[in-house]
Formats: sequence, structure tokens, C-alpha cells
Amino acid sequence: MSATELHTPIERVDIIGVPMDLGASRRGVDMGPSAVRYAQLREKLRKFGIEHVEDHGNLHVPDRESANEHAGDAKYFPVIESVCTKLAEKVEAIVREGGFPVVLGGDHSIAMGTLKGLRDARGRPAGVVWIDAHSDINTPQTSRSGNVHGMPLWFALKHGYAEGKRTVQIGLRDVDRSEKQILRDAGVTAFSMSDIDKLGMTAVMEKTIEITGAGEKSVHVSFDMDGIDPSEAPGTGTPVKGGLSYREAHLAMEILAESGVLGSIEMVEINPILDQRNQTAILAVGLILSGLGKSIL
Repeated sequence: MSATELHTPIERVDIIGVPMDLGASRRGVDMGPSAVRYAQLREKLRKFGIEHVEDHGNLHVPDRESANEHAGDAKYFPVIESVCTKLAEKVEAIVREGGFPVVLGGDHSIAMGTLKGLRDARGRPAGVVWIDAHSDINTPQTSRSGNVHGMPLWFALKHGYAEGKRTVQIGLRDVDRSEKQILRDAGVTAFSMSDIDKLGMTAVMEKTIEITGAGEKSVHVSFDMDGIDPSEAPGTGTPVKGGLSYREAHLAMEILAESGVLGSIEMVEINPILDQRNQTAILAVGLILSGLGKSIL
């Protein structure tokens, strides 16, 4: 579907918070869903014209102090997997009822649950647009930290929640040597910041939609806020200089909205402790609205 073709407007949005911080080392990202709600996500969705906005609250995530780390190659993995299973069930139910899921993290490990739920609801994996400074495709054996937020795409591909040939990563600028080979072996298309500098965001997004899209609402965008330059999004635990600009980030979401292929949004790695006047959460709300069709004119 081209950007000029008409598509069904979004009438129902379902918000799910996942205050997960077990996949990361730095604390505070569990407050991300609250920060986004404080930035008036629900109110702005309604003002934009979404007829039905339902906030399902937060899924329960065990506190780090009470969870068993199961020290090894993937810290807290059994607990994270359990939460992701519940998230998958929630996402599946929302999609089957005709809703548009907006999932608020939490660290990026929650993507495993979102992608499983989308696959279970639609009978095949969604195309994946993964906007991130990092590729998050380490295996438990290649990860140097054991933090699961650096592994969710690998797990999703391994279990069939995503397909390498319909997965595109955008904004990469901090990729482990081992991950480069895993990306190639998995058949994932990756656009680094150098690629965006050379090609421009419009060309990158047109190619991305060509790769990931398979009809209306067939694509999921998993947006790690560290994909954006820290000058615009300081409230994230793993900032890397040289990221997407404010306009590049919005343009990516605007083009996805215009294409009609976007069927779900996930915003992760927002850490209010590291933020400045809730700047990163406010930007996340704006990006969600752009993904739902809000434009300048």
C-alpha cells in the first residue's frame, strides 16, 4: 500500500503498561509507563480524535528485590518470560477485539511478549520495525552483561514471534561484533545512522515498508527511545550520541501512519530518573500520535 492510498482510520487504542526493569542494569525504567501517562497520552489521543481509548493499567512485574535472578547467561529470564506470557495474552485479546495495542515499557525485553501476542492473534508474525541504537540480538551466550534487554529480538526470532526477512532495524550505532554476524545469519535488514545520513529517512522508510508490510495493520514498531539522540531524549539508560533527530523520528512514524501498515506501537526504555522535565516521555507521546496519523497540516 502506498502512502497516498486511503486506509481505515484508527478508532480504538488500547494502552498496556509493563513496568519491567529486570532486563536492564540501571534502575528507573519501570517508571516509564507512569511518565508517559503523566505526559497525557490518553488525553491527547482523545483530543486527536480517537473515539475509544482504553487504558488497561500495568501488568504486575515482581520487584527486583523479590525476584530470583537465576544468575547465569540471561538474568531474571524465567520472571521476564512469565511477564511476557501475560503480556502476549493481553495483546492477543486486544487485537482479536479490533483494538490497536500501544504498549508502554519498561525495558526492551517486553518486546518478546508483544510480538508473541501479535503472532498468536493474527496467525503469523508481524513485520517488525525496530528503532534502536542497539540491535538487541545477542544470545545468552554472546551477551557480555547477561541483561535480557539486549536479547529480545534473538528470542523473538528463535521462537517464531518474528521473521528475519520481515524485520528492519533503524538507527543502529552501537552493535556488538557478535551481533553483526547474528544479524546477517537471521536475514534482518539493518539501517545504521550512517545509512540514514546517506539515504535520508524517507528512502529508508519506503524500503522498510516494502520489506515489513504485508497488508493493513501488518507491521509492529518497537521504538526504543535511545534510538533518538540524547539531546532530544535524555531519559534513557543507554544513551548513545549521534542518534535520530526529533524530525527524523517523527517522520519515520508519520510515514508508517500514511502507509496504513502499522498495527501496533511499543515505546520502551524511558527512564524518568535520568530525564529532564519529562522531556523523553513527552516526546514518546508525540511519536505515538504521529504513528496514529497526526500530521503537521
